[in-house]
Amino acid sequence: MGSAVGKPAFLVGIDLGTTNTVVAYAAAGDAQAGINLFAIEQLVAPGEVGARPLLPSLRYPPAGGELAAGDLPLPWPQVEAAGEEAPVLGTLARQLGAQVPGRLVSSAKSWLSHANVDRQAPILPWGADADVAKVSPVAASASYLAYVRAAWNHRFPQAPLEEQELVLTIPASFDEGARALTLEAARLAGLPTLRLVEEPQAAFYDYLHRRRATLRADLADTRRILVCDVGGGTTDFSLIDVAFDDDGAPQLTRSSVGNHLILGGDNMDLALAHLVETRMAAGVVGGMKLSAARLSQLMERCRAAKELLLSSDAPESVTVTLLGAGSRLIGASRSADVTREEVAALVVDGFFPKVEQNDTAKKGRAGIVEFGLPYAQDAAITRHLASFLQQHHGELPDTLLLNGGVFRADALARRLAATLEHWRGQPLTILHNDNPDVAVARGAVAYALARRGQAPRIGGGSPRSYFLVLGEAGKDNRAICILPRGSASGEEIRLTQRLFALRLGRPVRFHLATSLFEAGAPPRLGEIVDLDAGEYLRLPPLASVLHDKQDAGDKREITVQLATVMTEVGTLEVHCVAEADAGQRWLLEFQLRGEEEMHAETSTVSPRVKEAVEKIERIFGGKAQKVETKEVRQLRQHLERGLGGRESWETPLLRQLFDALLQRARGRRRSAEHERVWLNLAGYCLRPGYGDALDPWRIEQLWALFDMGIQHHKDNQVCAEWWTLWRRVAGGLSTQQQLRLLDDFAFNLQADAAQRGGRPVTLVNGSDDDMLRLGASLERIPGAYKAEVGAWLIKRLQKADKKGEAADTNTLWALARVGARQPFHGSAHEVVDSATVAEWLTMLLALDWKKTEPAAFAAAHLARMTGDRSRDIADDLRATVLARLKAVGAPPLWQAMVSEVTQLDEAVTRRMLGEALPQGLKLIG
Repeated sequence: MGSAVGKPAFLVGIDLGTTNTVVAYAAAGDAQAGINLFAIEQLVAPGEVGARPLLPSLRYPPAGGELAAGDLPLPWPQVEAAGEEAPVLGTLARQLGAQVPGRLVSSAKSWLSHANVDRQAPILPWGADADVAKVSPVAASASYLAYVRAAWNHRFPQAPLEEQELVLTIPASFDEGARALTLEAARLAGLPTLRLVEEPQAAFYDYLHRRRATLRADLADTRRILVCDVGGGTTDFSLIDVAFDDDGAPQLTRSSVGNHLILGGDNMDLALAHLVETRMAAGVVGGMKLSAARLSQLMERCRAAKELLLSSDAPESVTVTLLGAGSRLIGASRSADVTREEVAALVVDGFFPKVEQNDTAKKGRAGIVEFGLPYAQDAAITRHLASFLQQHHGELPDTLLLNGGVFRADALARRLAATLEHWRGQPLTILHNDNPDVAVARGAVAYALARRGQAPRIGGGSPRSYFLVLGEAGKDNRAICILPRGSASGEEIRLTQRLFALRLGRPVRFHLATSLFEAGAPPRLGEIVDLDAGEYLRLPPLASVLHDKQDAGDKREITVQLATVMTEVGTLEVHCVAEADAGQRWLLEFQLRGEEEMHAETSTVSPRVKEAVEKIERIFGGKAQKVETKEVRQLRQHLERGLGGRESWETPLLRQLFDALLQRARGRRRSAEHERVWLNLAGYCLRPGYGDALDPWRIEQLWALFDMGIQHHKDNQVCAEWWTLWRRVAGGLSTQQQLRLLDDFAFNLQADAAQRGGRPVTLVNGSDDDMLRLGASLERIPGAYKAEVGAWLIKRLQKADKKGEAADTNTLWALARVGARQPFHGSAHEVVDSATVAEWLTMLLALDWKKTEPAAFAAAHLARMTGDRSRDIADDLRATVLARLKAVGAPPLWQAMVSEVTQLDEAVTRRMLGEALPQGLKLIG
């Protein structure tokens, strides 16, 4: 992993933490060299630079004129990773953010794992004013890494960071998406080549390296170690099993890791901020609720108070002061006292309560959301630990290693250890972690040393063998071993004795199986086994479309070999390597962690699907057949006779039918009846545009038809079905594609007679009702555009009111969808601003909800509580809406949506989407 000019001089570990970024290093050529911390030069006050081992993972974009040029004297050029003007990072960023609300970017790492927002869109600081420069979670993470790179290269100009052997740490529970975004951040920072290692593993590697001389004695009575890593934003659990070889040397194997929990020090700071906010509001007439920006500012003050009050020499109490804003900086400031006992009770009993071993983490109808982040619904880390240990059977851990800055508070460490001892009924061995703040970065270097054989290593490799199913899954029971049990992590294995045919540019499915039980020697690499002859579990398939890097349209079938590697972070990477050119490689990644919880893939497709495809072929196939118009019109009914009512069709069946329709798309042009039926069925079978691994490819193929428009453009029903198709699949469309639909939406609503006369033939006509439903479904367009769509809907309602007509049900439905606080498929940062929604609610409150029930439905969605202060309406308006809902006897769930954070049931989801989701598919966002 060295540079082009030679081997790396250093092994470098980077802990890109939620709260702090830490760097450690060791000389690469000296096996006896110790691990050192890299003191990162940073601004510690305006005009003052100091070297610190911790770089706070914070960025602050100063307002114009806020700081003079001489206040930012870093010894290297300051250039943002994306080429923009660099903000203030580190210690000074924390100080400035505590003084000015709404400008500080924090917890970027937590956002990397938040799938309900676009993590590459400029959304941070969350809820900030429009005049504050925003940045994406990926770009924010990249800026910290770029800063580290600049600081390192300034100190070691002869050994640039990008040319060293780098190890970057991530939470053990990061999924593939979060890992990929972390690698993208590193690439943006100019660090394209590095390894990932999980933070709990790194913390344990730090212990192994520090205690390497006495390790045999230290672990003599240990059989299972729990590593509990509670950082600023995440909580991770890992189990490491200990065995001993014939010489008595410990052999270490990581056996289990926990699920991803956005739960850590940030949550504790937030809980304390809520307490202080309540006290500050006590003397305010009408109460006081801080904005998202001010609450973030208060959290920073509470973090400092928490650390002080939980320290070994803590004072009895601390005063937390929140300064006013603008010209009222001092006069409008508010203060509240917090005692040591209160913080201990809030943090220790609130986050580490005494629970029993059989307790499980609470799973409410929705998790708490603050600043847009979906924090774990249950804040009790001890309950999450109990759930984790129940899921991963075996002996309870007899040894504990704690990591993370929160365990600097001795009370928290004591409570967690006491809880485990209570469950075990006997004492617990505690492994000493001398500095939780830096252990992960040091452990990343120790891991790099272990890979070189210069330090103890966590071994064991894959606990099971993995196989690639040959032929068609469900029909062929043969499988080839691509990863034998015990294969070392991080080492690529090439299956040279077997060749495979790979289709480019077309959907392919790769089916995996794993051994449930293996006695004796594992199967050899390349060995073919009979899945019916042993205990094997079929895993969910990976579907993909692989393209030639030089020619995306290439649809050749080429000969490849397979190269496999089990990564250190729990994925099986399979590369298809072209036999003729080893430089041509296609990567597939299978998530193997937790496969014991996966169920074998079962065929949910009716055996009569072949007959259904034959019916589709008869209507739309390439060979012209004499088909009566009535038979075309009744295709859906004929399909339902063989497959059951279409409401019962599950996603796999729907997608098979869509694939059959897509292959015969040309046949839709034969008549207006053909086109109506094809558009209707295609949209229904691909709804909501996502949910199957190949749906992105299907959307890509379907979108290719958009610019062609329709054949029978004078047929009103064909036009309506065209827009219904795109409304149904809108969830799978990108922002750019939805904006293209918005252009046609605007034309159909706003074009005058002259413009309509020059309408392109391919621009399909749409009625107001067609456009109403379409516009409401475009969740990925910017919130400002949604506000314009909502303004048009409000005008429709006002126009009807002036005429004395009842409010239109469809218009109210569309307003509910456009102004919804919680989108179905869009990013939460693109919702309509709460001030605009408040105006819409005022208009709805003027309607008679007893006579117009859809108005109550719309109001419930506009006032729906998310827990995110940047999206939620004001409390007084919420109370008004809730009182009206109760007065008209609205359904209990509508009332609950307004009063608490909750999830929609099937009936409300169906009403909001306009129809039911496919069987077996449910929205979890």
